Amino acid sequence: MVKYYSHGKLLLTGEYVVLDGALSLAIPTKFGQDLTIKPIDEPKLLWKSFDHNKAVWFEEVFRINNNEILKQVQNDYPTSNRLLQILNGAKNLNPDYLSNHDKGYEITTQLEFPKNWGLGTSSTLINNIANWAHVNPYQLLDMTFGGSGYDIACAQAKAPLTYRIKNNEILNQAQSDKKREIKTVDFNPSFKSNLYFVHLNEKQNSRDGIAQYRVNTSDLKHEVESINGITLEMIDCDSLENFQKLMHQHELFISKIIGQKPVKEVLFKDFKGSIKSLGAWGGDFVLVASETNPTTYFKDKGFETILNYDDMVIK
Repeated sequence: MVKYYSHGKLLLTGEYVVLDGALSLAIPTKFGQDLTIKPIDEPKLLWKSFDHNKAVWFEEVFRINNNEILKQVQNDYPTSNRLLQILNGAKNLNPDYLSNHDKGYEITTQLEFPKNWGLGTSSTLINNIANWAHVNPYQLLDMTFGGSGYDIACAQAKAPLTYRIKNNEILNQAQSDKKREIKTVDFNPSFKSNLYFVHLNEKQNSRDGIAQYRVNTSDLKHEVESINGITLEMIDCDSLENFQKLMHQHELFISKIIGQKPVKEVLFKDFKGSIKSLGAWGGDFVLVASETNPTTYFKDKGFETILNYDDMVIK
């Protein structure tokens, strides 16, 4: 039996513009997903996925026939189709993967966070399968979900990091490792007890958000440079007041780029602290900076999932 594990992710700065070469600050979370592989004497993959409550949320059987991975029961269940795409993508990158026709595997995945939290159900799976198949996870991501790849960097990380796509280009798959600049950073703000993560009770599809962003944007050189500066200032920021100002500046820049109002203006106009969207706007978690504990405020408005900074982030 073999087990693989990957961390979840949050993008503190550079949402959307990370795709255009912006320097972005990302954090791996304490919550992740594991993948356990147990060999069996049948050419099948017996797949079972468990949620954070240890309840089965997905189950499927795949046949391995003539060096191809095929669903046992042909249907159009989206999760089965997507998983089949990932498995075949891994096999395309490494033909030796699952090439023993007499053997198969019993596979289980275990999430440590609710699926609607948006911490990387897909990216943790991609990274785990890539490790199992001995393939490049960024190439596998490009072949399946797409995106900037910062979530894969977080899946592998053990500390906060900066992430940048070099030369503002998506290069070919053979160069996947060369196009990314990933650096571990010492981001451990002295005021972290004043930082919180609040879930908006919505799951935002990042692929839809990216598609809409691409429709609305063209030359973003100035905006990218501005976000780069904010990211660097946030990393070195030593006061809550200045950090809140940077959060506000970042929100205004992204708001102008994507043509959407900041989340505080839409949902929390009367809140005394600062609020910043993380990742695709409109769902998942937001970052809250407040001099006082904001739990009562958000719970009174129906937002029950509120985590302290230390409860979410790997130290």
